[in-house]
Amino acid sequence: MRLIVLGLVWFGLLSVMIVPVSEAAICRMIDNHQICIISLKRSAKYHWEYRAKLSIDGVAQGEWIYNCRDRLRVDSDGKQAKFEPNSFGEYLCRTVNY
Repeated sequence: MRLIVLGLVWFGLLSVMIVPVSEAAICRMIDNHQICIISLKRSAKYHWEYRAKLSIDGVAQGEWIYNCRDRLRVDSDGKQAKFEPNSFGEYLCRTVNY
């Protein structure tokens, strides 16, 4: 009986101490900048588009849309820009195999 109680207490402590995966940021060094993904969502209608909220060198950015088909980044104002070589957009699209 003591072993079961000890196991339950141990499990309870571990579940409180572990950070859920949804709250953990994924960070990469790209072109001498630390880029962390705060949130990433794939479009249901346009499977080649991803909405990403990023942090660049610790500074939160707005939400951007990455179009992997046309290699474009669209900001919140609707302005489009082609992906730069070795940019986050190139990394994202290469990672998702698009």
